[in-house]
Amino acid sequence: MRSDVVDAPVSATAGGPGVPGSAAPEPPPRRRRRVRPAMVAIFLLLCVLAVPFVFPTWWMVTASFKPMSEILRIPPTLWPSSPTTEAYGQVFDLQPFAQQYWNSMYIAALVTVGTIAVSSMAGYAFARIRFPGANLLFGVVLIGLLVPAEVTIVPLFRLVNWAGLIDTHWPLIVIPIVGAPSVLATFIMRQFFLTLPAELEEAARMDGLSRAGIFRRIAFPLARPAVAAVAIFTFLHSWNLFLEPLVFLSSRENFTLPLALTQYVDAYGGPMWNVQLAATTLTVLPVLAVFLLAQRQFVEGLANTGLKG
Repeated sequence: MRSDVVDAPVSATAGGPGVPGSAAPEPPPRRRRRVRPAMVAIFLLLCVLAVPFVFPTWWMVTASFKPMSEILRIPPTLWPSSPTTEAYGQVFDLQPFAQQYWNSMYIAALVTVGTIAVSSMAGYAFARIRFPGANLLFGVVLIGLLVPAEVTIVPLFRLVNWAGLIDTHWPLIVIPIVGAPSVLATFIMRQFFLTLPAELEEAARMDGLSRAGIFRRIAFPLARPAVAAVAIFTFLHSWNLFLEPLVFLSSRENFTLPLALTQYVDAYGGPMWNVQLAATTLTVLPVLAVFLLAQRQFVEGLANTGLKG
């Protein structure tokens, strides 16, 4: 039987897998990314500008491993010639530093959580609830940003003394949450809630949610960037607070870290630089960890505070 189908010739350069003489197509050559001189110049400029910010931290960490004689050496050394951890041991020997560390940690945590709760509810009320005198009341609240802490410290001391709370941590927890330090947090939260579309609330009302339900289940979960910004600002403010602990606290066991750092002195009242720098290095660690964990939300929260309002 004769077949009418004529086999087509197989090309020597084309064919399927496994066919002898076939060649796989070559991938296109990668284009090498050209480095522009302008980018190199900007990078070098940023490195130079970062030196004033990075060098103090470098000096603090490296000097904490130096003996006192090497810290005072002229010319100074950028790296310890004989590193030692003796200063870190003296940090805990000369003072109840672990207790003071815990005091600052739990006070800053409570103040941060309380400020987020109060400022988020106040910011939502100013942004989404229309009531008579809302703008006027918000302006009065913003005046708290213009009042220095030194102006109110004497009335606050008399109030705390009348309540019998001197040498306790209650003034360091309650006053920042309900006082002027929470004003900036309220402003940030209000500006963020202004950016939320009104359609979200309308859809939530159609589903039967109350005002509290809208805040708890919709508005607050969407405010994560603003909450992160408020958390960092509040934690840093409480962690570095010095004037109020100096006025309200008197016993070393109740001291916070800013007060504890001033107590490392020798018998003549001179500062023990290596011990102070070691204690300061330990103090910086929680702040650095909080900022690194919430850095992205922190930047987004700051960016969203100026969109409306």
